[in-house]
Amino acid sequence: MNAALLQRLRQSLAHREGSSLRRKLTARASSDTRVNLADNDYLGLSRDPAVVAAGVAALHEWGASSSASPLVTGYTEIHQQLEQTLAAWQGYAHGLVMNTGFSANSAVLGGLPKKGDLILADRLVHASMLDGIMASGARLRRFAHNDLDALELMLHEEPALDGVIFVVTESVYSMDGDSPDLKRLASLRKRFGFCWVLDEAHATGWYGATGSGLQEEQGACAAADIVVGTLGKGLGSQGAYVLSHAPEVRDALINFAGEFVYSTYLAPSCAAAALAAVDRVKGMSAERSELYALSQAWRDGLVEAGFAVPSGDSPIIPLILGDSDVTLKYATALRAAGFMVSAIRPPTVPVRTGRIRISLRRGLSPAVLSSFIAALKGVSA
Repeated sequence: MNAALLQRLRQSLAHREGSSLRRKLTARASSDTRVNLADNDYLGLSRDPAVVAAGVAALHEWGASSSASPLVTGYTEIHQQLEQTLAAWQGYAHGLVMNTGFSANSAVLGGLPKKGDLILADRLVHASMLDGIMASGARLRRFAHNDLDALELMLHEEPALDGVIFVVTESVYSMDGDSPDLKRLASLRKRFGFCWVLDEAHATGWYGATGSGLQEEQGACAAADIVVGTLGKGLGSQGAYVLSHAPEVRDALINFAGEFVYSTYLAPSCAAAALAAVDRVKGMSAERSELYALSQAWRDGLVEAGFAVPSGDSPIIPLILGDSDVTLKYATALRAAGFMVSAIRPPTVPVRTGRIRISLRRGLSPAVLSSFIAALKGVSA
């Protein structure tokens, strides 16, 4: 190996180590019995019998892999059924299944905006969105997190463009668990005519009468021009999707997005599992209020115990501890106490906002909350 390259890598890793920011990969055992408060399986559907059975049946019918890129033979009838189901569920005419949420955001925002366009993005949009934006060649301006007054001011400030203005937001932010006012965003879109790209990844399944997401919950159904969502969070499977009102968006991704064109496609078993998960989610309407009550109970309990957490009813609760060493200390103690948690540190989150990202799931009992708070108090003492 080239000596100069090795030295460069060692220096970079040593800097991360010295700042308590070095990431390390740890294999999870199937026998791990700790309470999982780290992953995004908010509804527990990855182990739901109907979802698992659908995936197993597809394994027998289609095999373990799609075995090709989608434009060769990888695109199957079950992928087509899934994209049509997702689009109809969320109020869109067109859908396209992608391999991952990262590749979906990167493809949309790296391929649709061009040099001469303007992108106005929330300060805390996901790294996948920024990755696409930076590759697009478009000019980027970022507004303060969830500050739609700042966004509106930017829209007034910008002169008329020959290009396109894109506004990029999420519905539920992955590290803070909070949300913007989607109805107001829809109103701004109507007034200013921008193209609104919305990531619904962490809202799908949890919000809305049918579980389709926060647009449904806030009464702004299908207001965004383009929606990106995932199959691997609330839907308990694997993969992602892009929804749009215009067929040209889907066709452009099929023709120009390298993330779609040049990768072996998502396995049919994942698509089948996601289809079954959509059916399960639609049938959980009566439980939706219980999910919000669970989130509120955890937030109230943590505040009463002396920990600062934001209000809300999403499944994501950030317990911000600040210093990375302190964050690691809490994470280590919580794991030892029987809770699977992750220490989220910069650069994933802003400097001095290291946190335990509590990820709730359907069915957590009050006893789990009590034990978790007791473990937290043990560390702080």
